[in-house]
Amino acid sequence: MEIKKLFNLKGKTALVTGGSQGIGKAISLVLAENGADIVIIYRNGTDLALQTANEITELGVKCELVQCDLSEFKSTKTIKEYLLKKKIDIDILVLNASVQVRKSWNEVTLEEYELQMNTNFRSSLFLIQEFYSAMQEKKWGRIVTVGSVQQVRPHQQMIVYAASKVAQVSMVKSLAPQFGKNGVTINNIAPGAICTGRNEDVLKDEAYKKSVEAKIPLGFIGEPSDCAATALLLCSDAGRYITGQDIFVDGGMGLNF
Repeated sequence: MEIKKLFNLKGKTALVTGGSQGIGKAISLVLAENGADIVIIYRNGTDLALQTANEITELGVKCELVQCDLSEFKSTKTIKEYLLKKKIDIDILVLNASVQVRKSWNEVTLEEYELQMNTNFRSSLFLIQEFYSAMQEKKWGRIVTVGSVQQVRPHQQMIVYAASKVAQVSMVKSLAPQFGKNGVTINNIAPGAICTGRNEDVLKDEAYKKSVEAKIPLGFIGEPSDCAATALLLCSDAGRYITGQDIFVDGGMGLNF
């Protein structure tokens, strides 16, 4: 058996939330490189989304863009209606989109709480509800949630964000035994400190950057591609025997050394 053939995703379609930039973009591109058609869900930044879509189509696969706000309950319906209109079936679901609000725990507003929990957790649950049945019928499906090292090292100024990621992992572990018999795997990737647009400003502070690197056994900030490589494994037949797992891509940061 040639291992590289197990990564072939030709004929599959992947939906990636927050897939136009950062970790989501890297995952979208690596799945496209291996033959998958891509559906990107994005909230804003149409120019970035179009740029990512162009990069994907240059790889010889299809790419659709759906703009919606996952914090809104109607977003699942919006996505469903678009895919029905286009007659697109989803084989791979990557739940990457999230919102962070940096604020002291006693200053968090109800609106900020709902924004983070609805985007980071609620939307994931209802998108899984929407797309699992088709995977079940085909006896093949891949679901990957993107969590955070904050599951084990919660940031003091991101209490709701960290809690939403813990809830996500609990969901993965609850669903994996229920989905397994139908050929559907579900796993969580937990990135650590990754060089993305979200972290760009804080990492410009050299003192802060060094303090973060001091907490990482490998000693450096990761790249989105580090997460994408793990996602490719979990989304392909190469990862068919992996389910219900919480895989840290964090340079060892979660070890609390």
